[in-house]
Amino acid sequence: MKSIFRITLAGAIALISLGTVFASGAKADCGFAGKPKVAPASFSMPWTSQSEAPIVGLWSFKMVAKDSPGIPDGTPIDAGFAQWHGDGTEIMNSSRPPATSNFCLGTWEQVGHRTYKLNHFAISSNLDGTPIGPARIREEVTLDDDADRFTGTFSIDQYDKTGKLLMHVQGEISAKRIKVTTPIQDVL
Repeated sequence: MKSIFRITLAGAIALISLGTVFASGAKADCGFAGKPKVAPASFSMPWTSQSEAPIVGLWSFKMVAKDSPGIPDGTPIDAGFAQWHGDGTEIMNSSRPPATSNFCLGTWEQVGHRTYKLNHFAISSNLDGTPIGPARIREEVTLDDDADRFTGTFSIDQYDKTGKLLMHVQGEISAKRIKVTTPIQDVL
């Protein structure tokens, strides 16, 4: 009985090892694996794919109002964390109360040397959780030379459930890259 168990165990270990060797080249992806995006001819990309673009990574961001009617310049609008993914998507965790839907999703593309545009949608709710309607956030940001910070502009358009514009806010956004070694003081 012990020898059958040992043979079975040895066989299972051999199959797992063999599977690991053949699976090492395997890749799991979500989404469409169609043609890669082509960069405009006005600038060159030193990397070979969008997943290697310098914007890819985790960022701590802050948005402040500028030239928004009725809101003094410099008024904090939002802050939080944004993850820019190599597949051209983005997810943001806003500092808004969770009941108002503080997670939202976007898509981005490079439009110039170290410059990116983001088109981003959120499902907005009141503090009691009742839906307001979609919000659209647009950004245009430019990375610094070290690709550790970016600055740019943003606009937020809040709509009701029928698509009527309820509010427009615009301003400036700034962000710092979060690394494995980033201390808490850098994200406060």
